[in-house]
Amino acid sequence: MVSGFRGCQALPLPRPSGNLRRMPQPTVFLGLGSNLGDREANLLGAERALERRGFRVAARSSTYLTEPKDAPGQGWFLNAVLGGSTALPPEELMAACLEAERELGRVRGPQPRAARTADVDLLLYGEEVRAEPALVLPHPRLQERLFVLVPLAEIAPLARHPLLGLSILQLLERCSDESRVTLHRPRESGTA
Repeated sequence: MVSGFRGCQALPLPRPSGNLRRMPQPTVFLGLGSNLGDREANLLGAERALERRGFRVAARSSTYLTEPKDAPGQGWFLNAVLGGSTALPPEELMAACLEAERELGRVRGPQPRAARTADVDLLLYGEEVRAEPALVLPHPRLQERLFVLVPLAEIAPLARHPLLGLSILQLLERCSDESRVTLHRPRESGTA
C-alpha cells in the first residue's frame, strides 16, 4: 500500500498494547468563596457543581471566615481552596467555574465586587501562564490575598507560582494583606 506522499509506504498502525500511559493532568487549584445566604451550603454546592463538570477534587482546605477585601459594608466571607485535576483545558474549566457560580444563584452585575452566593476563581492550572481577556493564569491577585493564600498554603504549601517562582508558603510570608482570616467553626447539625 502506498500513501499519498511520493515514496512513503503506509505501514499498518500497531494495535494498542493496553499499557499506554496517559500524560499526567496538571494540578489545578480553585478558590471558593461565599458571603450571601447559607455560605457553608454554597461552598459545598460549588464543589459538587465543579465535580459534575469534570473537576476531580483531591484536596480541600479547611473553611476560613474572612474579612471582605475591597468590599466595605459586606458580610464576611467563607473561603476554601480545592486542589485536583481535570481533563478540561483552562478555558473550559473557567467556563465550568462560571456555570457553577450561576447554578448557585450568582448574578454578575455592574459592581464587580458585589456580595455573592458563590465565587469560584481559577488560581493555578499547573504551570500554565495566560494573559487573555477572559482568562489570566495564574490568578493575577493570588499573591495579594490572604483569603486565598492561607487555605492554599494549608493544602499545597510548596506549590510554585509559575511567574514569581516562589512557593505558596513564601508568598504567604511576604503578603502585605492585613485583612482578618480565621478558621471557621462549622455549625453543628440540628442547631440554629
